[in-house]
Amino acid sequence: MSLCRALLGLSLLLGGCAASAPAPLEQQVYVWQRQWSGAHAMALAQTRADFAALRVLALQAHPRAGWGRAAVDLRQLAADGRPVIAVVRLDGQLPALDATRIDTEILQVVRRWRTAGVALRGVEIDHDCATARLPAYAALLRQLRGALPAELTLSITALPAWLESPALTPLLRTVDSSVLQVHAVNAPATGLFDPVQARRWADRYAQRSATPFWLALPAYGVALVDSADANVAPLVESEAPLAARGTRHELRVSPQQLVAFVAALRDRRPPHLAGLVWFRLPLPGDRRAWPLATLQAVVHGRPLQAAVQVQASGTGPVYDLTLTNHGNTVAAPPQHVVLHGSACEAGDALGDYRLQLPAQAPRFDRTTTSPPLAAGERRALGWVRCRTLHPGAIDVLP
Repeated sequence: MSLCRALLGLSLLLGGCAASAPAPLEQQVYVWQRQWSGAHAMALAQTRADFAALRVLALQAHPRAGWGRAAVDLRQLAADGRPVIAVVRLDGQLPALDATRIDTEILQVVRRWRTAGVALRGVEIDHDCATARLPAYAALLRQLRGALPAELTLSITALPAWLESPALTPLLRTVDSSVLQVHAVNAPATGLFDPVQARRWADRYAQRSATPFWLALPAYGVALVDSADANVAPLVESEAPLAARGTRHELRVSPQQLVAFVAALRDRRPPHLAGLVWFRLPLPGDRRAWPLATLQAVVHGRPLQAAVQVQASGTGPVYDLTLTNHGNTVAAPPQHVVLHGSACEAGDALGDYRLQLPAQAPRFDRTTTSPPLAAGERRALGWVRCRTLHPGAIDVLP
């Protein structure tokens, strides 16, 4: 009988431990393109197993441009079926917040999206206001909370600059949850993301927030474009290239850095941290967002590996050569590529490579620093004319 009681006690103890284990960090993603296209359907389909919810840019208010709606394909969004949070961006430079106009614009989006069949879970307000304006912001949110349907959640994007303000506590009481943004464009010296600082912010925010919060993490890069006037702040070049001619300073975030950061969060999870929101969903042509393969590897904690190969196309005697990164993370282009064939008498190298033409083993040598190869990226290397070429015997040397 005592053995039975002991086993029963152990079973209850283990059951209690299992019940108290925290839920896994929920993974979400921002869909931030202002103009949707057919590429969104493929990107959404490819990420169904990666992200539990979508935070979709819906509406913007800017002091000069006024109000603007993102051209979201609601049919695609409804067909996806995942929970959606509509994000409303209120520029921090707005001279005043017209609460009545804001309520009207947001409620129109809510009705339109719901009518289209979108699984709308809530609304997120993204307003990077000065700390001194937090009380006015809280008043706006209280009014909006009363105007929204009761079943929709209200959340905000929160900034680290607010962390020590007494006004943060009443601000957070007005919403159901929040997203702390721990990435930002500051200066080339500081970069987009500092994992030590981000962890410090997350821990401090956990002390200030009594409700669930997410961390917004970067999966992108930008360039800061210098102005001819040293007193003018650099322009930020992101998804679309700018016509500006100034020097560009590329700011990138290392995927390996984010893998380590997320692993540390899981090992020592701040109170109230519900999950992570990645900025942003990558699409073909978005040259500064991480490739989807890289983002998926980081989200799931998979090993990050580069795998650069050279592919030869053509039936001879002329062969086109292409560098391809078959891995899931960025890779440096190889220093040397050596071919094996016979009677190789002509050819040419492209980009940062130079061709050496021994008849049996043509060699492409990189002559300068080259931009890295993103996961899945293909880049032309050059061509050769050979009587025979052995595609399976191409040496790629780092």
